Amino acid sequence: MAISVLAVIVLVLVVVTLAAAVKSVPQGYEWTQERFGRYQRTLKPGLNLIFPYIDRIGRRVNIMEQVLDVQSQEIITKDNAQVTVDGVMFYQVLDAAKASYEVGNLNQAMLNLTMTNIRTVMGSMDLDELLSQRDSINTRLLRVVDEATEPWGVKITRIEIKDIKPPADLVASMGRQMKAERDKRAVILEAEGLRQAAILRAEGQKQSEILNAEGLRQAAFLAAEARERQAQAEAEATRMVSLAIDAGSVQAINYFVAQKYIDALGQLATSSNQKTLILPLETVGVLGSIQGIAELAAAASGQKR
Repeated sequence: MAISVLAVIVLVLVVVTLAAAVKSVPQGYEWTQERFGRYQRTLKPGLNLIFPYIDRIGRRVNIMEQVLDVQSQEIITKDNAQVTVDGVMFYQVLDAAKASYEVGNLNQAMLNLTMTNIRTVMGSMDLDELLSQRDSINTRLLRVVDEATEPWGVKITRIEIKDIKPPADLVASMGRQMKAERDKRAVILEAEGLRQAAILRAEGQKQSEILNAEGLRQAAFLAAEARERQAQAEAEATRMVSLAIDAGSVQAINYFVAQKYIDALGQLATSSNQKTLILPLETVGVLGSIQGIAELAAAASGQKR
């Protein structure tokens, strides 16, 4: 009976010892092993063996990427504008031992460090820069905080400023400023449109006048050419009449004079403001000379026949 009790005790002791020696670390976590209160090693996910009664599990560290909310705080910008800022930070523990033993409260330490650097970075900027360069602010914060937390075995993967809230009166002023700026741009655009339209109209007028001048120049050239040819024809006719006169033909002189006279009378008769045509007395004589010429021509024709 005593042997049986002892066996049971030994069995229980063995089971308890095995349970104390085998440690199953879940995925996404790392545990630290301590021996007599000092760090020995880091247990990775899966089954791990430790010396029971000598070693113990120290810290259970989450090595998955985690997020921390950075609480709202008031910031005084470089141009003395007071704004309320909050954000969010993402981080991952890369070294469980450093994260466990290099800093007392890792999350609180990272939050305090982040909030301090937010005040430093954003306090060195004007309000306009603050509102327009959020990506630059995030990048500067990430670089500074990541360098500061590196000794703790932590990697800061991202810091995002969620919201920047200026005071209500400042928001109202910004709204009025934005409206004035948009009105200014509208007036400038309208003036620019009018200027472009005036330029286009002037260009069109210029092209029109150039084309009209070109047309007039060509018309004048053609008219001059026509007058030149007419003058050549008249000169040729005069030459022929002169040859006839030299040959003793009096009818040629009469014919030439009568033709010129009739042309002049025709121009008078076709004038737009001519209502009444009064022929001079010599006209009858000229017309008679034409009749005489016709008779002479008829006589000459009869003689030829």
